[in-house]
Amino acid sequence: MLEDFWFNVEYGINHVLDINAYDHVLFLIVLTVPYLFKDWKRVLLLVSLFTLGHTLSLVLAAYNVVSVNGQLVEFLIPITIMVVALFNVFTAGKGAQKERVGVLFFSTLFFGLVHGLGFAREFQILVGRADNKLVTLLEFALGIEIAQVIIVFIVLFLGYIMQTVFRFSKRDWIMVISAIVVGLVIPMILGSDFLS
Repeated sequence: MLEDFWFNVEYGINHVLDINAYDHVLFLIVLTVPYLFKDWKRVLLLVSLFTLGHTLSLVLAAYNVVSVNGQLVEFLIPITIMVVALFNVFTAGKGAQKERVGVLFFSTLFFGLVHGLGFAREFQILVGRADNKLVTLLEFALGIEIAQVIIVFIVLFLGYIMQTVFRFSKRDWIMVISAIVVGLVIPMILGSDFLS
């Protein structure tokens, strides 16, 4: 039982930290880069909303409620990253990330749904052999959340170092990182099977 628990949690952690599927990491980078350590509650809420969306779509897939076109989802995932990165570029230094509950929260939840659908097929194989799909799903979600918190901490820490030690302005830090992510995502969009 404990062995299964650790397997599922580790599977969730590896899903996020997989170097070959770095779209998850890129999304977390652009989601976190506008914030500082003092904003940790807000960042945790955003990341948890993303996990919630991700988990929800996996529940729907695991119980065969939804079936999606894999190529469309693989095309939409880099689009979601691009949208958040461009939002950062156009709002850097304007405090748009400080809104109460707005576009950012709902879009993060929606993007979580999209990203979850991208993993749905592989996840169905995982739960196919499980006695209790829901428990497996929750353990997997816990792994995802742990990995996301690690990435968020690294991004916040790097932001702190760059802005205090290297004297980057917050605006420049957001612009540079978001622009790098845009540069990484464009080939993912153009190389999508959905467009060919």
